[in-house]
Amino acid sequence: MAFMASPSPRRHAPLPPPRHHHRRTLSSTLVDETVAAAAALVQKWHPGDAPDSGCGSLFLDAAEGDDEPQRFLRAAADLHRAMLFFASDATTHGGSDGSGLIQAQALLETAMRRLDLELQLLLADDDATRRSSSIRAVVKAMMAAGYGRECVATFKSRRRAALSAALHRLLGFPPLPGPGDHHHHMHKLSWDQLDGAVIPSWLAAAPAAFTSLFPAEKRLCDAAFSGDAAVGDAVFAAVASDHAAGLLAVAEALAARARRAPERLFRVLDVHDALTAALPALLSVFGSGDGSEVAARAAAAVAKVGDAARSTLGGLEAAIRKEPSKGTAAGGAVHPLTRYVMNYLVFLADYNHGLALLYDDDSDSDNSDEQAPPSSSIIHRLVTALLGKLEAKAGSYREVALSYLFLANNTAYVARKVAGSGELRGVLGERWAEEQGDKATAHVAVYVRAAWGKVMTSLGGGGGGEADPAAVEAAVMEAVGAQEQWVAADEEMGEALRKAAAAAVVPKYRMFYRRHGAAVRITPGDVAAMITALFGGPLQRRQEGPSPNASGDHPARRPRVQQLFT
Repeated sequence: MAFMASPSPRRHAPLPPPRHHHRRTLSSTLVDETVAAAAALVQKWHPGDAPDSGCGSLFLDAAEGDDEPQRFLRAAADLHRAMLFFASDATTHGGSDGSGLIQAQALLETAMRRLDLELQLLLADDDATRRSSSIRAVVKAMMAAGYGRECVATFKSRRRAALSAALHRLLGFPPLPGPGDHHHHMHKLSWDQLDGAVIPSWLAAAPAAFTSLFPAEKRLCDAAFSGDAAVGDAVFAAVASDHAAGLLAVAEALAARARRAPERLFRVLDVHDALTAALPALLSVFGSGDGSEVAARAAAAVAKVGDAARSTLGGLEAAIRKEPSKGTAAGGAVHPLTRYVMNYLVFLADYNHGLALLYDDDSDSDNSDEQAPPSSSIIHRLVTALLGKLEAKAGSYREVALSYLFLANNTAYVARKVAGSGELRGVLGERWAEEQGDKATAHVAVYVRAAWGKVMTSLGGGGGGEADPAAVEAAVMEAVGAQEQWVAADEEMGEALRKAAAAAVVPKYRMFYRRHGAAVRITPGDVAAMITALFGGPLQRRQEGPSPNASGDHPARRPRVQQLFT
């Protein structure tokens, strides 16, 4: 029986007692008394007396221990039984004029309107989950009295509104109203609109919605409709499915906008991590069977976001490999590609667990010194592609020394980035990082031999016995002049380069100077100072003119060294 379209707030006028044309029985007398008792309580809580008129709420305003809510529920049940009794009595005895049935029916209608109002009040906000026992009692009473349609309609409308308000608070903007609006609206947004406001709010709200808000709503529906699980499931789907679809539409729009743009990858991985973590809870509340549209859409969203991430990473790897090998860095400096990729990988390593799920490998497990990084690790593939490209770029330098300086700088930069990131070191392994450091040291040694090779050759293998002073001085000046524009990756690398060069050159030059000092102007101290001034080292200027020093070297004017990097 449906409620009246516009129920009058006027109380029901007392109906005249029924005129019985058949012999009254003990049962009918008891029923009449029950109806009369119920009528008094129903009239007290007439639904026309709204809460703001001073009547209040039967359930929300009840004091602890107050049994009036339960008495009202029993009265409603009594009226329903009385209505059935009068209907049966008229059929059995054929003498009733139907007034008892009419009165019981009218009172039951009034009681149901009151319970419908109470249900609205009980369901109105987030506190509904703490009122599940009262809600269950009202739902049970309405369903038992034949007002299930009205009960379900009220439940759906109130909980939809409450859930929408809760999501609004979480997101910071109102969720879209209809299932058809989600997809179209989100896919009209640009990347900047998604990235600027929508995704940050989504990342804060969606995990809470999937793991807390929706499960709480499901528990409320299950509790309220505990007598009929199918009805509870249907009500929950009607309340929450559209809202869940709206949240999933954000992830779908992100996947569509983010393909093959490396700078957008981290947003994609954030969303993928959030969806992957929330998926079990989402499947639990919405069901994982073939009939669950939300579950199917959620699984598809995870797949789409994962595809977008893999596509972006694949595009980055391809871009590294396609980088022109002839694009070198001036002075053998750290190449911009090296800085970009390594800084990128430092951030990417923070998502290693999610990457392992994307690529179905075990790259998120801890790597010990004995444990080589898995070949399937996307991070390992990216850094391998970078190192290969650096080798190719090194071959584009005309000077052998400069190519090895480039390798030393860039390999050392890679090794230090890995060593400075616990996550990245965990992915690639301690041994891998140490091997790159060893390679950088080896490149420094080759660089020194190539950069100072002509000087060493002019000095002669035996300490300068057959050396030509003029040729030695020219070779020194040429070596220093060539390296004035060359740079080191950082002060640590600069110190390593100066130390290696000084160790290789100065002792032999000192032996040469002891034999030919009268014929040369450059002292061992000058050579050491020039080496010290390379790669941003401290520039020690000497005064002109003879001035004995502690080592017995005779100072002279040395070539001016330009410092470009400090």
